[in-house]
Amino acid sequence: MSVSLNQGIDLFEMDISPHGGLNLDQGYMPVTGKAIDYPTGHVVPRHSHPTAQLIHAVQGVMVVAARGDQWVVPPTRGLWMPAREPHGIRMVGDVQVRTVYIRPDASPNLPADCRVVGISPLLRELILAAIEVAQPYDPAARDGRLMQLLLDEVAVLPSLPLHLPQPSDPDLLAICRVLTDAPDDASTLGDWAGRLGVDARTIQRRFARQTGMTFGQWRQQARLITALEQLAAGEKVVDVALNLGYHSPSAFATMFKRQFGASPSGYFR
Repeated sequence: MSVSLNQGIDLFEMDISPHGGLNLDQGYMPVTGKAIDYPTGHVVPRHSHPTAQLIHAVQGVMVVAARGDQWVVPPTRGLWMPAREPHGIRMVGDVQVRTVYIRPDASPNLPADCRVVGISPLLRELILAAIEVAQPYDPAARDGRLMQLLLDEVAVLPSLPLHLPQPSDPDLLAICRVLTDAPDDASTLGDWAGRLGVDARTIQRRFARQTGMTFGQWRQQARLITALEQLAAGEKVVDVALNLGYHSPSAFATMFKRQFGASPSGYFR
């Protein structure tokens, strides 16, 4: 068990994998697995690995920052992180992380960019089994075949809409920061155009070019991602809806289900 310090609070990170403190991310074998439990509020500082990483949360929510963007990873989902990509992680709730490190040359079919992914029941069991595999293993034996099957599943990972891209334009970035800090802000595109002294259509074009979303789509995505964090922290659906500026819990629930395919009350079950 190791102790780290964050904002004056002692936070504990417990490595519960059978490999102990081995540097499993160094790529000595094509695939390795590791289990770590984190307490709520823990922050893993910006870092990178020489291997790619499939980060799976069996409990709790992870907020991952990389390339200036943000991804929210709910429980039972995962995040694909390419090799050598600097990233940091913040934990919402007590988080049980089950990570698989994958050497870049282990497969020609590895995803090329960061993304939140669905974790099938089969892949979940393969991740848990990979954590128990002793290192090094024989690639031609049972453990090696298990790791190869895991790689086959990684090649068909489905992407999930839990990404909040950040623009580089200073005006757009200022808008996004306000919407992130105050998700109930009801300012219209016209309001922002007046404050910034630019045409509303210009702002819309810049949003589309730099984020792939309209202003309204970006604000909705920011609200829904914030909703996931607040729901994971145990807040009531009605309180989350009001916090995010929705006029009623039903309006919030409709938008949430349209985006994530489940109701706010049932998403984490």
